[in-house]
Amino acid sequence: MHPYLTAEIPGIGGTIKESPEDFHVEEIPSYLPCGSGEHCYLTIEKSGITTLEAIRRIAATLKIQERDIGYAGMKDAVGITRQTISVQRITPSRALALELDGVKVVSAALHSNKLKLGHLRGNRFRVVIRGVSGAAAQLVPAIIDILGKRGVPNYFGHQRYGAQGNSHLIGAAMLRRDWQGSVDHLIGDPDAVRDGEWSAAISAYRHGDLNEALRLYPRHCRSERDVLQRLVARPGEYEKAFSAIHPRLKKLYLSAVQSFLFDQTVARRIDGIDRLITGDLACKHVNGACFLVEDASAEQGRAAEFEISASGPMFGCKMKRPEGAVRELEGEILEQAGVDLPLFDMPGGLRMEGERRPLRVPPGDLSWSSSGDAVTVEFSLPKGSYATSLLREISKTF
Repeated sequence: MHPYLTAEIPGIGGTIKESPEDFHVEEIPSYLPCGSGEHCYLTIEKSGITTLEAIRRIAATLKIQERDIGYAGMKDAVGITRQTISVQRITPSRALALELDGVKVVSAALHSNKLKLGHLRGNRFRVVIRGVSGAAAQLVPAIIDILGKRGVPNYFGHQRYGAQGNSHLIGAAMLRRDWQGSVDHLIGDPDAVRDGEWSAAISAYRHGDLNEALRLYPRHCRSERDVLQRLVARPGEYEKAFSAIHPRLKKLYLSAVQSFLFDQTVARRIDGIDRLITGDLACKHVNGACFLVEDASAEQGRAAEFEISASGPMFGCKMKRPEGAVRELEGEILEQAGVDLPLFDMPGGLRMEGERRPLRVPPGDLSWSSSGDAVTVEFSLPKGSYATSLLREISKTF
């Protein structure tokens, strides 16, 4: 578990996402549709399904290709989420008349270009934490005061590491071109799953009984089954077996390594997350541009105003590196993972070039209220940052 910025203040406990109504997310768009053009921007509200599933249902209803629908960000299935998508060559009136299970079209307007991933400023959240401690009224204001002044640690957190929490281990083995390790980590740990048959399948694999593992593996574990089928046919040929994995999933595993190593950096610098070090690559919050900090004391005022923050590594073969003590720290984190930057130059369309990401982000419009044993927290975060990073500081249960 990653360290908290507000570790000196106890958490209020409680649970989130008990029902969809407890977790509201709304995209903050980069721009609004201009009112003319061949792309129709639909603001949709969905509940209980992912963004990709919502797109699949809309495409099937309109009898168009899923790839013809644009979207700015991904939203998971838990909660009630509002986001914008774009559909080519349909009228707003037709869009508003769509009736779909789990998806409601809230508004529709025309624009000149297709919506692309990243075309959003951030997200606005309203989250109910239920079953909190009686001291919440004293603890919550103290915690959000620190987060407002020092920022929210920009952790990716557990949601980036898959159902078994092992995606980054698969990715790291891929980087080392350790294909048996990649398969071993893909199959995972029998203690990491609750389903008895799934756990037994993993144990069978670990004992070398591939046929039994394949027989027991749940149908929904398609990637694992595809890999096992190849291994049964050609025992020991791990690289060929792993090549059964869809390229999109492989890319996910590699990005999970980047996320994990970034989180390690945030954890190592948590106590000074709002302070710059000479040699840092500072990130401008207004546009994401980075520059080398040659004199930390001269730039610290800009960090205090939340104009800039120290950045951490999304490691890749072309990532710009910091200098001095910061470079040494990031080098240690890479070394502990057993990887190096040139390894990210993967063949087959899997090359990871890398980038920098701020270690902290400013929370916007941060407020809270309480009713009985529930606390409601409202806030906004920039795109690419996760609500759980803020909520875990308040709850301290995850």
